[in-house]
Amino acid sequence: MVDMKPDVQNIRAKVQVTLDELISENLIPFKLTAHEISPDGLGKYVVPFYDSRIHSFKFSWPHENSSLNEVIRAAVLDRVRAMDGPPTGWKPGPMPQVNPSKL
Repeated sequence: MVDMKPDVQNIRAKVQVTLDELISENLIPFKLTAHEISPDGLGKYVVPFYDSRIHSFKFSWPHENSSLNEVIRAAVLDRVRAMDGPPTGWKPGPMPQVNPSKL
C-alpha cells in the first residue's frame, strides 16, 4: 500500500527556505515564519502565519514535477501585493518574472 499523504514537514521546510529567500531579496516587507502547513484538498495547501499583517497564504502544487519554489514565490508575492499597503518606508526590490512553464 502506498502512502498518499503529502510530506507536509518537507513542504513546510521548503516554504520557509523560500520565505527566507524573499526577505533576503527584499521582495517581502517583513520576515514571515511558516510554523505549519495544512493540506486543503488535493495538491492545495494553506500556510498560516502568526502575523497580523498577513494571516496566511494559499498555494496549489498538484504536479510534483513543477517547481515548488516557483509556486510558493508566486503565491507569496501575490499575497503581498494584495496587502492594503506596504509598511512605511519599505522599498521593494524589483519583482522577478515568473516563468509559467515552471509552475
